[in-house]
Amino acid sequence: MAKIQLNGKKISIESKYTIFDLLKRYKLYDKKIAVECNGKIIPKVKYKIKYLKTNDKVEIVHFIGGG
Repeated sequence: MAKIQLNGKKISIESKYTIFDLLKRYKLYDKKIAVECNGKIIPKVKYKIKYLKTNDKVEIVHFIGGG
């Protein structure tokens, strides 16, 4: 188990957990979002290969349209 911070809240995740796994857990993998890990924007093509580790800080931002 690893403990990370997701949008300011501490959560526990399995070992060998990728950003894509995290997005699946919260049903966000098909949404228009941006993911930041430890202050760096993660490109969508790296979601399946970027593994999370203890003390990582992840921010997920949703895009909302408006006028």
